[in-house]
Amino acid sequence: MDYQEALDYIHSHKRFRAKPGLERMRELLAFLGNPQEQLSCVHIAGTNGKGSTVAMIASVLRAAGYKTGMYISPYVLEYRERIQVNGEMIPQDALVRLVERIQPFAEQAGELTEFELNTALAFCWFAEQGCGIVVLETGLGGRLDATNVIQHPLLCVITSIGLDHTEILGDTLAQIAAEKCGICKPGVRTVVSARQAPEAFEIIRQHVVGRNGAVVVSVSDFELEQTLATAQMRISGSEISLNGLKLHLPLAGEHQILNAWTAFTALHELSKKGFPKAAQASALRSGLESVRFPVRIETVCTDPLTILDGAHNPQGAQTLACALEMLDETPVTGVMGVLSDKDSAGALDALAPRFRRLICVTPDNPRALDAHDLAARADALGLQSSAAHTLEEGLALAQAVAKSERGAVVVCGSLYLAAQARKLLLEKEADGCG
Repeated sequence: MDYQEALDYIHSHKRFRAKPGLERMRELLAFLGNPQEQLSCVHIAGTNGKGSTVAMIASVLRAAGYKTGMYISPYVLEYRERIQVNGEMIPQDALVRLVERIQPFAEQAGELTEFELNTALAFCWFAEQGCGIVVLETGLGGRLDATNVIQHPLLCVITSIGLDHTEILGDTLAQIAAEKCGICKPGVRTVVSARQAPEAFEIIRQHVVGRNGAVVVSVSDFELEQTLATAQMRISGSEISLNGLKLHLPLAGEHQILNAWTAFTALHELSKKGFPKAAQASALRSGLESVRFPVRIETVCTDPLTILDGAHNPQGAQTLACALEMLDETPVTGVMGVLSDKDSAGALDALAPRFRRLICVTPDNPRALDAHDLAARADALGLQSSAAHTLEEGLALAQAVAKSERGAVVVCGSLYLAAQARKLLLEKEADGCG
């Protein structure tokens, strides 16, 4: 088996199971010797911000000298981004070897999903590498997510909760919160991000305190607002102060300051759980200042200014819209493509006031919404829109228009689309991208 064959094998599995559950995942890991039981994990769930929060915590732990595993979903350019140790992706030969090891067991365990295989691969690699700590992002929900085979996490973290995957997780914030906080375990402290919707926070509090007898550590809205009041925010990042620690946060937007406070609080909790260097000022500053996370309001071109973001639901779109206010009166051309199971109307409604025009494209994904259908929805909101035949055509048109009016381009609507655009743009070095 070569690397491409290993990837093909992983991707050949279904995305979802009709009746989700953890039984097959537990069977697979038992076949593999339960590598997850060798790991000390920080387990993170949420609707928005969990990927950035994972990246921040892992970056600080690495800066503190701990051998740190990081598991994220989805990847942007390369599958191996999902599984990293000290910032290095799992090597191709190691991935092939582990797929070959898992394959016969996976077939014995029965019908497995792609994400379950991904997660098993990650656990095996982190255990092999002797990671001192692993920062683990859920894939979908929490209660029945494949990562929830972790029985004794060091710490749980719940980031901002919004409406997403409603056909699976429920159509109210309370229902979704109940699924997300399914990762919380008896006696394990849970850090909850600031600005949590009251109905979501109450469900979390009831579950963590009422059912599990644990402690909720809530990020202070007051401290967050103080930080925001003094922050110097630009589209390239922010100068902030976290409880007196002044630093540059390279991830742009007010929401990333919220995520930084969540990570900061989680790291202080870890410092009480056998990782004392996690809260040292030098590690916090170095780790947060060096954190990178693609397609989260990421500037990939400067002429014209071209920004990528993976916002794919109304809450994420509103967050992006707020960040775009930093562009003041700069005319913005949007390039947008969405998946058909997302609330595109809600996302459009949030972003329309920030766009002068919108070029719609169809992402290269079987669940994509046709660009013409998206354009019709944008037209209904009074947004000047058109449909491009391809992403390449849409990007070229948007950049040409932006150059002519000294404007900016914002590519958004789907992580899949943003990843495809990022690859294309970074290849155009002659146009100033890099």
